Amino acid sequence: MPLDTSTYDLALLRVDGRRWNELRRLHGQIRTQAAADGSSYLEMGNTKVMCVITGPSEDKRRGLVASASTAAGGSNAADISVSIVVGGFSSVDRKKRGRGDKRTQELQATIAKALAANLHVHLYPRSTIGISLHVLSQDGSLLAALINAATLALVDAGVPMTDYLVACTAGSTSTHAAGDEDADPLVDLNTQEEQELPFLTLATLGATDKVSVLVCETRVQVSRLEGMMASAADACKGVRDFLDRVVREKGQKMITEGTIEKGASMAMDIDA
Repeated sequence: MPLDTSTYDLALLRVDGRRWNELRRLHGQIRTQAAADGSSYLEMGNTKVMCVITGPSEDKRRGLVASASTAAGGSNAADISVSIVVGGFSSVDRKKRGRGDKRTQELQATIAKALAANLHVHLYPRSTIGISLHVLSQDGSLLAALINAATLALVDAGVPMTDYLVACTAGSTSTHAAGDEDADPLVDLNTQEEQELPFLTLATLGATDKVSVLVCETRVQVSRLEGMMASAADACKGVRDFLDRVVREKGQKMITEGTIEKGASMAMDIDA
């Protein structure tokens, strides 16, 4: 059913009742898989993703999965290997995606390159950090959810990074064909909005506005692009605060349960 954008000027509410700058309900957990080096579970609305981290470990399967290394680290730096499994039940059309699916490979490459630039891979020479992402439900903002889930799991695994890598989508209330220069931006789009409106996915580093990922696969007027990027960057700060809260609450819980001692820390020499 087509998205009725005529109601925006009247009620200033979207089809799911949110205002233009409101995020969907966020829910996240870390250390969900006891046997994994790091794990997480994230919900952005009805988009649900699970992530499992393996490593850093000795590199035995180099080149078999989409991977990326930082240019500064060179060949001695750890590889970031990303694998995405999309459940056939995750969307309404129940489309089964194989490992050779082009869309899946693009997502893997994008996430691997973004994380390789953020993680301190030079600390783990000739190693591989495996990131396995499982899509349980899809309702828009898939790439953003995958990046956020991977960040949480990497924090749980104790892999040193510069800061949280957080992502969010932003769109416009008018299609490209409409040519409306005064169209308002939207953040955190669901599937229905993504099918009808131009949108982009933007990832920033921590609480800054430094852009690490920018993916736009729809046609949009250049005059609207700046507003969409600014809205997405602002929304990323809210996502970053949420991820930080999840990590801190888990740490506080571990201290309360006696899993770790209060004030305990891991000393690590990190090159400037």
